[in-house]
Amino acid sequence: MKGSTIFFLDGRPSNPVIQCLPLLTLFSCMTAGAATVVNDNVTIDNGAPIEDWALSQSSTLTVNNAQTLLIRADNSTVNLNAGSSAQQIIANNGSQVNLDGALVNGVGGFSAVELTASSGTINASTLTGSATGLSAVRVVNTQVGSTVNVSGNSTISGVNRGAFATSHSVLNFTDSHVEGTGAAAVGLNLQSATATARSTTLVGGQNGVLIGLDSDFEPATLTLIDSTVQGRSGAALVVDFENDGPSTANISLTNSSLLAGNGTLLDVRGGADATMTVNASALTGDIVTEAGSTTNLTLQNGSLLTGRLQNVANATINDSSQWTLVSNSEVGNLTLNGGTVKFGDPSAFYQLNVTNLAGSGRFDMATDFATGQTDLLNVTGTASGNHALLIASSGTEPASGQPIRVVQTAGGDAQFSLLNGPVDLGAFSYGLAKTGNDWVLDPGSRTVSPGARSVIALFNTAPTVWYGELTSLRTRMGELRFNGGQSGAWGRAYGNKYNVADGSGVGYQQTQQGFTLGADAPLPLGDGQWLVGVLGGHSRSDLDLKAGTSGTVSSYYLGTYATWLDADTGYYLDGVLKVNRLRNDAKVRLSDGKRAKGDYDNTGVGGSIEFGRHINLSDGYFVEPFTQWSAVVIEGKDFTLDNGLQAEGDRTRSLLGKAGATVGRNFKLDNDVLVQPYVRAAWAHEFAKNNEVRVNNNVFNNDLSGSRGELAIGLAVGVTEKLQVHADFDYSNGKHIEQPFGANVGLRYSW
Repeated sequence: MKGSTIFFLDGRPSNPVIQCLPLLTLFSCMTAGAATVVNDNVTIDNGAPIEDWALSQSSTLTVNNAQTLLIRADNSTVNLNAGSSAQQIIANNGSQVNLDGALVNGVGGFSAVELTASSGTINASTLTGSATGLSAVRVVNTQVGSTVNVSGNSTISGVNRGAFATSHSVLNFTDSHVEGTGAAAVGLNLQSATATARSTTLVGGQNGVLIGLDSDFEPATLTLIDSTVQGRSGAALVVDFENDGPSTANISLTNSSLLAGNGTLLDVRGGADATMTVNASALTGDIVTEAGSTTNLTLQNGSLLTGRLQNVANATINDSSQWTLVSNSEVGNLTLNGGTVKFGDPSAFYQLNVTNLAGSGRFDMATDFATGQTDLLNVTGTASGNHALLIASSGTEPASGQPIRVVQTAGGDAQFSLLNGPVDLGAFSYGLAKTGNDWVLDPGSRTVSPGARSVIALFNTAPTVWYGELTSLRTRMGELRFNGGQSGAWGRAYGNKYNVADGSGVGYQQTQQGFTLGADAPLPLGDGQWLVGVLGGHSRSDLDLKAGTSGTVSSYYLGTYATWLDADTGYYLDGVLKVNRLRNDAKVRLSDGKRAKGDYDNTGVGGSIEFGRHINLSDGYFVEPFTQWSAVVIEGKDFTLDNGLQAEGDRTRSLLGKAGATVGRNFKLDNDVLVQPYVRAAWAHEFAKNNEVRVNNNVFNNDLSGSRGELAIGLAVGVTEKLQVHADFDYSNGKHIEQPFGANVGLRYSW
């Protein structure tokens, strides 16, 4: 019920702890205006007079869609429901303030809502303070603070700070916005207090959150979950104890963001001790610690931090988390528990100074081997643990072939290794070696790099592509004996596999597939035993150089051929002239996990001639001794991989001589079907030795010279007088090349 009019004192200190406590003391308080005193349960509705209210003795004021001015509550309850508003609410001594869809506009440089040793629930409401939007404080010299729960898309703002809390007080924000609107304002100011923000934004005109020290030196705790903290012109988070005494600030982020106008995510100063744990968050900015202060940083659960660490005492990077440097940085104790330190932009080079290194993790680094510049891990104390280095690959060569120091230590039992093996640098890959207490890329352990292997293999492949495309002379001759002298058309499909040995350190597998189409007719000149024809086709060869590096050669070709077969003596002569257009592609998997690629086109011209004799034996058996000579020249070419590796290939030449014999038998089945199984054996020798390739001016010689043995089995079938089919299977093995499998199937139709 309403009572008499009393007076209150309006002047309040910046850290508000002065209250007009029990009802008896209210009469000793003074104010600039009068208030209605309530010591019972009162409800006001829309249309009620707009006035001040003073509550005591466990009274309750409920405002329904109505307006009020200042409301003071002592050990009482204030309820502002939807549509209601007040100028200011001051509650103390165990009071409860409940705002639901309400509006509080603070005036006179005070907080819109101020709770001292009280509790509040704010839902879907707006608090606007001329100084502070929401204050939750304790009674001086006690451990009785305030607790406020804010939710429901509430907005809390103030010119100096959005929200403020002292020690033993707790602020819980959910789905809300808290902002300090002034140019020098903070969104949230904690003095040894505890705050949790879920799905909430905390914004300050200068700094997002300022954590200070209360007079009882209690620790402060800030927990951010799915939230954002922004300092528009300053830091996102500032911990400043102003050298008043020892305490700690504990900050935890989970799936949250920090935005800083000055690029500083966390600024620790004034003798403060701050611990920040980052969970499943991606942050960009610096963490800066003033001398005399301490920062402990932990990244875990896949967190990413891109920025500079300045004077950070302890940094721990766990599991799949990563810290990316953007400049030189300093860390006292760095512990990697499966985490990664990345040295940022590969075109810039940073030094990370660490006092002590421990754990097990990974360092991603870069080098410029043309200038000798490199990222450097410098451990000035003790280095321990097992760590992998992922060093950026390059298409350029190391300067003067000198060792490159990438890790420098003062001692310890740390072991470093190269992730994915030796580092690819130009034409060679380099291993890691320990020299004293340092670790260097060692030119003495170099091997041919995947990039060089790919281009050498492409230049090396053209002859085997060309030979694999040649139509089997054996099977065509067998078909012609079924119906010699008749015009016809034919087609072949073929597949070949080659294993090329490590010439110049380059071994690879080639798998070829293709087809050839042709047509021929008797030559109306000479003895009438000549056939001439044309052919064309396409093949694709896939090169496998292991470890993710591959190449592809697509070949398109046209040719002409002539065949002479003397029916009386069995002598034959078969010649082919063929022109190829080759499309060459290289795809290289580099040691740092990146890929490089390049391509070029070139042309090849070659020919083959075979001479032999068909000798009939008894019972349908026959033998065919033969010799074959083939030569091809492939156009040289210069090209560059997109990682800068340069390749220059000379003309590739091949001269292959072959001698052997075919043994078979002709069977005549029912319906005049002719079947001719056969076996062929030959000895082949490659005479060409010098096919040079230069990779970054390093000379490699593609030398496939040497001898090999060949073995084949086949079957030719004259299905009808006009239709013949065949199948041919080959194997060969020699010094540089093995053909574990070759297959050729086709048909010919005569008219």
